[in-house]
Amino acid sequence: MAKDTSRKIKGAFRAKFLNGERVNSMAPFGYVKHPEIKNKLMIDEETAWIVRKIFDLSFHGMGVNRISKLLMDEKIPCPGWFQYTRNGGCARYFEGQPEEKRYVWSQPYLRNILKDETYIGNTIHNRWGTVSYKNKRMVRTPDEKCLRIEGTHEAIITPDVFETVQKQIASRRRECKGKRTQIFAGLLKCADCGLGMRYGIQSSAKSQYAYFMCGKYRDYQTKSGCTTHYIRYDTLYAYVLARIQHWSARAIQDEDALLNQLLSAGDRERNAAKKKQTTELKKATKRKAEVDGLFAKLYEDWAAGRITEYNFNMLTAKYQAEQSELAEKIDTLTAELDTVKQTESDARKWVDLIQQYANPTELTAPLLNALIEKVVVHQSVKGEDGEQEQEIEIFYRFIGKID
Repeated sequence: MAKDTSRKIKGAFRAKFLNGERVNSMAPFGYVKHPEIKNKLMIDEETAWIVRKIFDLSFHGMGVNRISKLLMDEKIPCPGWFQYTRNGGCARYFEGQPEEKRYVWSQPYLRNILKDETYIGNTIHNRWGTVSYKNKRMVRTPDEKCLRIEGTHEAIITPDVFETVQKQIASRRRECKGKRTQIFAGLLKCADCGLGMRYGIQSSAKSQYAYFMCGKYRDYQTKSGCTTHYIRYDTLYAYVLARIQHWSARAIQDEDALLNQLLSAGDRERNAAKKKQTTELKKATKRKAEVDGLFAKLYEDWAAGRITEYNFNMLTAKYQAEQSELAEKIDTLTAELDTVKQTESDARKWVDLIQQYANPTELTAPLLNALIEKVVVHQSVKGEDGEQEQEIEIFYRFIGKID
């Protein structure tokens, strides 16, 4: 009886979840509960601008430490203060406390906001569960086992901004020993092993200069199977600044001409990739139809007694495994075909971005993170004239490599 009751309760909650209902006692920061529709969220304009500001700061390269300091400097109240003034919640933290208390932002709380899909309109259920019916200790549920329902409410943040912020968080942006954040942090990649480049400072009797080196090589030297990919900081800085100044000037001089160039720059590569993926998709779709037909015929043969149950089970397992593989391959190829197209809106986004940083005279972390997805550094080689040559590839946001 108790087991049936538990199953019915879980089933009722799951039905609500699938229907897009959000069954929570409180609304997340930036939202309020809808006054007319039960279990529905609506944007709280009084606080939503703060959420947008937090994501905008992260989008332009700020970590949670710097964001929390900036919010406190600008005297922006924290979520607990809004809860206290609205319904008396968190009273033990604010009642009788100095005014500065209301502006204290927790870094873990900021990190949770930046990772929360609620702000792009999704609801994630079953994030926590018990070890078993005997052990009631709460544990975090793996992401693949959570129930994700998309489009349950109006989004505060666009998916593009959210995805970019997740990449920013995944990149390790730590302060150097001099208490300054490295502006290229998370952007530099080794061309051969694909891992991040490591920052270092070379000191000598005459001078001191900064450089980057392949992180894998620096850790394991020749055992890594990679090479140094060494490049001086000032060399990299000058090259990246020159390229951004070039495209900034182009955007100012003739915006339409630049837009047309961006749209046609990757046509050859995109068309080749699209042709290959289209061919593979046709083959996979045709084979899946054949397997579906073979499976149906197999069942007819078994029902008519033309094959044994042993052979039926064996072939069933084989066909089902192939069906799953083909279905996954078809989904992957379809998604790749959707993303291989570079649309005018992508090019327009980048042109609008670089116009915001017109005529830059120096590089900053916000500028680099807004315009550039990654910078790939190749190993230097000796040219025909005996001079060292080194290739640097810049992949810009939305449009990829255009230099």
